[in-house]
Amino acid sequence: MVGLIAIVALSMAAFLAYIEYHNIYERLGDQALSSAVHIANSPEVVDAFTDDNPSELLQQYADHYQRDMEAEFIVIGNDEGERYAHPDEWKIGEAMVGGDNDLALIAGRSYVSVAEGTRGMSLRGKTPIHSADGEIIGVVSVGFLVQDIHAEMWQRIGVIVLITTVIVVIGALGSMLLSRSIRKDMYGLEPKDIGALYHEREATFAAIREGIIAVDSSGVITSLNSSARKILNVSGDIVGKPVQEVIVETKIPRVLRTKKAEYNDELFINGQTMIVNRQPILHGADIQGVVSSFRDKTEMIEMANTLSDIKSYSEDLRAQNHEFTNKLYTLSGICILGFFKKRNRLSHMETSVKDKQNHLVTNYIKDTTVQAILVGKYGRASELKVDFSMDPESRLEKLPAHIGDSQLISIIGNVINNALEASLTHHRPAVTVSISDYGKDIIVEVTDNGQGLSDELDHVIEKGYSTKGSKRGYGLAIVQALVEGYEGFLEYHRFQGETTVFTVYLPKQLRGGQSNDSSAHL
Repeated sequence: MVGLIAIVALSMAAFLAYIEYHNIYERLGDQALSSAVHIANSPEVVDAFTDDNPSELLQQYADHYQRDMEAEFIVIGNDEGERYAHPDEWKIGEAMVGGDNDLALIAGRSYVSVAEGTRGMSLRGKTPIHSADGEIIGVVSVGFLVQDIHAEMWQRIGVIVLITTVIVVIGALGSMLLSRSIRKDMYGLEPKDIGALYHEREATFAAIREGIIAVDSSGVITSLNSSARKILNVSGDIVGKPVQEVIVETKIPRVLRTKKAEYNDELFINGQTMIVNRQPILHGADIQGVVSSFRDKTEMIEMANTLSDIKSYSEDLRAQNHEFTNKLYTLSGICILGFFKKRNRLSHMETSVKDKQNHLVTNYIKDTTVQAILVGKYGRASELKVDFSMDPESRLEKLPAHIGDSQLISIIGNVINNALEASLTHHRPAVTVSISDYGKDIIVEVTDNGQGLSDELDHVIEKGYSTKGSKRGYGLAIVQALVEGYEGFLEYHRFQGETTVFTVYLPKQLRGGQSNDSSAHL
């Protein structure tokens, strides 16, 4: 930084010296020329040329003008270039030297020239002397020695250099103090480090799927990522606007007041429920701004559903494996004991049950995802010793395009799981599943013979509500949210104190017009 200041200061000094050099030459040249013109136009000078001894008069005039004008020399000559006046009187009568009189004596021009004279190299102003009738009768030359000009120039350059040196020293001290202050404010980071951090921040912002928005201590937006623009449905440059103009419902001003972080807050934005986190930016006790992240609650539910589905599949597969392992051990024991007829009966019975299950699932349910769910739940029910059955009147063709596999797995899986667990309170637990698509809706009906929910029906779909202890009670709440997302609804009834029925209605066609291709046969 100090080196840069020195280079700039020296460059400026050199530039000023160059300008000063030309200014001195221009100023003294103009002064010499104006003095020469003044002398040439003087009546006494013109009249002296008609005198019998012009040199005597002109020498007096030249000495007088030279003292007043502070010129190095004033030389007056006739039209032949012979000196009539000169600072060195012994040179009067001799020819003027320098060879630069022609423009004045021949062309009649006034000009500035640099030429070698009897006193050395000089800057001269030359002009012709005209008689009363306009005839050129002589020439006036007023000059300054170049060496004197250079001496003056170096004197001024010395002042410039001195001032520049003082500026460099002051600038160096100031830059050192400023640099220390800046480095302290920037936590010792170099500019390249700051640039790298900026690019990292931009890349991080772009990679995060959550909406990120940052404001300063006044609540003015300083930055936001593309996900935030998409969620907020804004375009154009909103940086620099108050956050409350963009998000009316925002609670960022509250964090600016309290200086306390807020996590997992629900906020309704543009028709969507968002999960919002707000983190204050603190510098000591002072708040410098707030960073807020927000994400669609539905997306988070879908992620939770995916994890739940994986766990459910794993549990169903484990259950089937457990059941088949038990039966294989039984068959192995029967074979060892030689009870081959009993082995055949057991194998036939097991095959018959599986054939019945597969017949109901594959012949009436055409969607492979739903088939997989039901087969898995058969295994789970078998492990729990629950009589799990399909309504023989069930039928399901191809699902509408707008219903995703993951969401459907969560809806059907959670309802069946709830029924399986509820039925365990009965001494002969049973669950029946019915699926149909005969009308405008896909209807999933799950019936269990558990003890029911009695007065708890109004609370059963509340998030976290459960009769089975803590960390439970999210399944039906997820089902409710997903079903409503498909413009459907969930019903639950208790009949005669013996059975509970949960019914899911999923429209085949959304209000936007997206429909199932298989609905053409209806």
